[in-house]
Amino acid sequence: MRRFLPCTLAARTAVFLLLALMAVQAAGLTIHALDRVDLQRAAMERETSARVFTLWRSMVINPPDRRAVMLAEMELPEGLEAGLDTLPWVRSGMLPAPPPVLRMVRPEILLGGPPRWRAREVQAGMGFGTLYVSALLPDGSQWVNVKLRMPPLRPWHSETFLIAFLLMTAAAALLIVWATRRLTRPVRDLARAANALGRDVNAPPMPEDGPLEVATAAHAFNTMAERIRRFVGDRTQMLAAIGHDLRTPITRLKLRAEFMDDDEQRAKMLSDLEEMEAMVNATLAFARDDAAAEPSVPLDLAALCRTVLDEAADARPDAPAETFAYEGPERLTVRGRPIALKRALANLVANALNYGNAARVVLVPPQGGQIQLRVEDEGPGIPEESHEAVFQPFRRLETSRNRETGGVGLGLPIARNILRAHGGDVVLENRPEGGLLAVATLPA
Repeated sequence: MRRFLPCTLAARTAVFLLLALMAVQAAGLTIHALDRVDLQRAAMERETSARVFTLWRSMVINPPDRRAVMLAEMELPEGLEAGLDTLPWVRSGMLPAPPPVLRMVRPEILLGGPPRWRAREVQAGMGFGTLYVSALLPDGSQWVNVKLRMPPLRPWHSETFLIAFLLMTAAAALLIVWATRRLTRPVRDLARAANALGRDVNAPPMPEDGPLEVATAAHAFNTMAERIRRFVGDRTQMLAAIGHDLRTPITRLKLRAEFMDDDEQRAKMLSDLEEMEAMVNATLAFARDDAAAEPSVPLDLAALCRTVLDEAADARPDAPAETFAYEGPERLTVRGRPIALKRALANLVANALNYGNAARVVLVPPQGGQIQLRVEDEGPGIPEESHEAVFQPFRRLETSRNRETGGVGLGLPIARNILRAHGGDVVLENRPEGGLLAVATLPA
């Protein structure tokens, strides 16, 4: 059943309410139809029995030579026929008339009353859906025969009833859809606020208005967002202080290393200190996320890709020209943080160059509301089970990375954090023809 249910809460609520409305309407229509059938049957019983009694009374009080004329002049309702005959119309072999049908004529009134009006004999039977009643006159000369064809009962007597019912149902359905969308709008607003908070910790707070439950949830969300901002601010200040305190002793150690007489030991010590400083700088940059405070502006993503490739080529003058390649549109405008996106793309390109010996950037035009950016290399790739593990901070695959190739295991995590802050993501795949493929997505 879950496969046929809509995805959104508003649609599911509307569907269940519409089904409930249909069930209530069906029950109401059934009750209405049964009531109308009962009323029509009762009205038909009264009219038919009154006409039969009037017919019988006219035949009794008029002389025999006037009875045929009176019978011809009488107006009988549709489905009711009467006649005078020496024999009854009820024949042997007819089925007995059930009491509900027999009540339409009420033959008991012909057997009651004064003796001069009382029928000598009354017979009743059913044949082919028609009721036959024969009553012998008090003088025994003739039979008054009545044949009644039961007219179909019409529960929907009014021709405009069904149209009015459909219009009422459509109005109720529109009201249900409008009400469910309005009632679930705070949930959508909360989801958008949570998504905005995930992208930007300084996103504006939610309005704390509406029903009590909605205002309470908005207040709780704003309180949580404020605590997160305070935590991030405290962490940034702490890391800035740590970075300042670590750089000072590293600088002093570099100065002292310059005065060492042993050239080999001095070179090793300076190398270790530079590696330590690079690790500290990378760690602080990853933890601070300086780009989070950068405003989002329209930028040309195609030009940014070409710029990153040009800078990478300038940093590697000995690399062949075919090492760097771009494929995609000449211009593609998106909204984002230029410095942050450049840093993420530079990390992906540097990762491809360092461990794949090539960097080919393919920019795919928007499809389905997303832009895809692919960075391909020609390296050995990485095991499939490590595709997500390399996005963990400080995680390095020893089979393809070492200290000489640079990096402390923060390039890919930084790139993913930046792309996710823009509403996108990045994943890794192994190319069938060999090499690693980084697929980055951004909202169009």
